[in-house]
Amino acid sequence: MKIVFTTGGSGGHFYPIIAIAEALYKESDKKSLIGVHLYFFSDSLYDEGLLYKHDITYEWVPAGKARIYFSFKNVPDIFKTIFGIFVAIVKLYNVYPDIVVGKGGYASFPTLVAARLLKIPVLIHESDSVPGRVNLWAAEFAKRIAVSYPEAAKRFPSEKVAYTGNPIRSEVMHPIKEGAHEYLKLEADIPVLLVLGGSQGAERVNDAILDTLPELLKRYQVVHQTGEKNIEEVKGTAAVALERSEFAHRYKPFGYLDDLALRMAAGIANIIITRGGSTLFEIAVWGIPAIIIPIHREISRDQVTNAYNYAREGGAIVIEEENLTPHVLISEIDRLFKNPIEFQKMSVAARAFGHTDAAEKIAKEILAIAVKHED
Repeated sequence: MKIVFTTGGSGGHFYPIIAIAEALYKESDKKSLIGVHLYFFSDSLYDEGLLYKHDITYEWVPAGKARIYFSFKNVPDIFKTIFGIFVAIVKLYNVYPDIVVGKGGYASFPTLVAARLLKIPVLIHESDSVPGRVNLWAAEFAKRIAVSYPEAAKRFPSEKVAYTGNPIRSEVMHPIKEGAHEYLKLEADIPVLLVLGGSQGAERVNDAILDTLPELLKRYQVVHQTGEKNIEEVKGTAAVALERSEFAHRYKPFGYLDDLALRMAAGIANIIITRGGSTLFEIAVWGIPAIIIPIHREISRDQVTNAYNYAREGGAIVIEEENLTPHVLISEIDRLFKNPIEFQKMSVAARAFGHTDAAEKIAKEILAIAVKHED
């Protein structure tokens, strides 16, 4: 049995594929299915180590972005996409999988076109509450559609869609509390704020944290994932801001938190400050109250909608970028810590939103479709 994954090159698209791959191997073992081979078709590897670890074969398929705003880059990207479709047809024909699983994003378009032309069954998963253009188009011919937000289901054919939640890798699903303070070199009796700007970091969030550090560190400790490209600049700015602070040791910046460090940080975090991407689903499973600072709606309406949909469930509060000031951020953090009843309600609401079995549900459906295609 051969299964092809295809998606864009962001962590929000890539990591759920790894979670589904883990579930596929477990489900295939339960069903005694022999010879399950997984492939990843995209324009970038994203994380070669995780692909290798999960025995997923990478195939390069070029793709161009279709920007919704005017840009001269759209012209060469049209030809890049057309070339990508031809590459995808050849490579998909050579592999000839039993199913193609699309996670959305521009890089999945060529492979999904090829799958349609070759009459290979397709399953898609939508991570955002506002579906992307590629997934909306692919819904016309997809066998099944899984969504992370119930609001997204309204945009797809009801007979095809299922609300599954977002697949989460087993490596990060369970926080680690024991030994976490020592591992991260933090004090045991001071509350911890965990700042997650996504796999690439978030400069606007970074700036907001840096502006508040001297005041924040008087009462809290901060574990801050800055993004690898921002780490040196953040460290330099923090060093200046905290030069005379007796609490500078309470600030722990990281370019990237690997799985172990992330689980440790989640194990002792009291509040998480984050963007409005797929990290929300990990936070929900962890049951940690969150302050969400979504990317500005002019750049990503998905994140703003995601943030408010999640907040309506009760697990978070939202601060939009135009309202993000040091005073507002500190006030919201202090307000949550001073209201333990609301704090507990947010934790319970977060866990209620989380879906620990999303990958398993999707894997079962993938295998069901693939087995039918084999026959």
